[in-house]
Amino acid sequence: MATTIEIEGSITVGDLAEKLMIPVTRLIAELMKNGVMATVNERIDFDTAQIIVGELGLDTELQKKDEQLVVSSRVKHAASDKAATRPPVVAVMGHVDHGKTSLLDAIRGSAVVKGEAGGITQHISAYQVKSGERLITFLDTPGHEAFAALREHGAQLTDVVIIVIAADDGIKPQTIEAIRFARKAGVKMIVAVNKIDKEGADVNRIKQQLSEHDLLVEEWGGDTVVVEVSAKTGKGIPELLEMILLVADVEDLRADVDVPAAGLVIEAHMEQGRGPVAIALVEAGRLKAGDFIVAGTTYARIRNLESTDGKKLKEALPSTPVVLTGFKSLPEFGDEFGAVKDEKTARNQAASQANKQQSGSKLNINSTELIRMINRTNKLSELNVIVKADVQGSLTSVVDSLKALDTEEVAVRVVGSGVGAITENDVHMAHTSKAIVYGFNVTLPASIKQSASRDKVSIRLYHVIYELLDDAKTEMSKLLAPEVVETELGRLVVKGVFKTTKSEVICGGEVTKGKLTVPALAKVMRGNEQIAEVEVTNLKRGPQDTKEVVEGEMCGMSLKTESKLDLQVDDRLELIKREVVERSL
Repeated sequence: MATTIEIEGSITVGDLAEKLMIPVTRLIAELMKNGVMATVNERIDFDTAQIIVGELGLDTELQKKDEQLVVSSRVKHAASDKAATRPPVVAVMGHVDHGKTSLLDAIRGSAVVKGEAGGITQHISAYQVKSGERLITFLDTPGHEAFAALREHGAQLTDVVIIVIAADDGIKPQTIEAIRFARKAGVKMIVAVNKIDKEGADVNRIKQQLSEHDLLVEEWGGDTVVVEVSAKTGKGIPELLEMILLVADVEDLRADVDVPAAGLVIEAHMEQGRGPVAIALVEAGRLKAGDFIVAGTTYARIRNLESTDGKKLKEALPSTPVVLTGFKSLPEFGDEFGAVKDEKTARNQAASQANKQQSGSKLNINSTELIRMINRTNKLSELNVIVKADVQGSLTSVVDSLKALDTEEVAVRVVGSGVGAITENDVHMAHTSKAIVYGFNVTLPASIKQSASRDKVSIRLYHVIYELLDDAKTEMSKLLAPEVVETELGRLVVKGVFKTTKSEVICGGEVTKGKLTVPALAKVMRGNEQIAEVEVTNLKRGPQDTKEVVEGEMCGMSLKTESKLDLQVDDRLELIKREVVERSL
């Protein structure tokens, strides 16, 4: 009977060897044999561990430990008895082109969407608006499928999620995904039915669709709030803001102010003249310019503290989105930040976090990739790419989306990536690794363009993610082995064999199926067995050469053979056309 061992979602190579009671060298050797270079302290995920245990042939089964349902991937800051009321943080989510950003524009009285390529939001943008005397913080999350990671992140930052649904289009796959994210994050949902002034708008149909996804509207006895709005005319927007504040009051949203400031980095990018710039959401405390903060493996003395519309701030309170400069290096999208007393503490904490990440680094390999390595009979072609993006969140989305294009035959290999303009180093790396450089919302300096041209490096710049992905698909298609397609033409039953040499046979017979044409290939069939494959070089109807013979006619035929063919009466010649066809993903 197999022994069962429980492990977490990931485990170090050393710990797994210990649990399996085998020498760690044996486990490392097995990993190396399958193309995985791992050290004793590196982590592998559960699926990878399971595959390797199977490869070792041990009488052991791995089982994932039951994990308690986690509402969010991170714990929100708990408030004390002294906590003050804070503004609600609202994420606007939904399907692409359902009007999320237009709705936010109407609330803010601006036209941000015009600045977005193709009218698609490509970053998490954070704004704060005033409704009466109260503030509401909005996160505008992208709707395109490639930005799922960003969008889920948005739900985990929030107290309320507005699900925007176009009245004339109804619930779509990304709408369902947004609902799922909001449920996972444990936040309240308000449905904003947009474009109610458009032809074909049907609010009742949307209410019916919502009920099919366990969201029963209030008028039907449920607790899902539906507000009908028009981003174009502004109708319903005051009611929407009122509803957000009502939900916030019921939730009694509070945060401590007199504690060290803490929050989350929701975007990060490099800016000329300012260096690393982060957009962050303050979740607790009072953040001021000059404060020392640690975010992941980097730290900063805040040089500039600004609102997201560029105004200088003296301080930022909970639920405030801010723009920060002064970081030593670019913080990661999703890093939690916290204020500390001085630079020495900040430097030490950042260094400690960097060491922890390095020693417990997880292998950059998933179980699908490992299965491919093990199954070496399928030779995998790889498209080498280098990705540069304007901000960290976009970089994550582009890289994840490229990896999602992988198939069993062809995969994307990201040999380099980073935030900021394309550099000389990127061109050198692309030249040595024969990679395509994809730039997403970044610039290409003239000098770099010349270097790329000299080294024959392909640099492709995009502002819309699905155009970049389409280009990558086209390049991957070129790496697919072409497909051989056979088309049946017709059949001849041999009635007589007139001449046989080492390289030629002349025969005659009746066409019993289809139409014979030349040139063509023919399979020589005797009973159910194929005995040879030959080339048909000539057809004769009587004494005359002809290009085709149809069913029911008699004809003569010349065959070119690789070796002497013992053709007999009643053998069948199945004529085929064989073509090599390019494939696409």
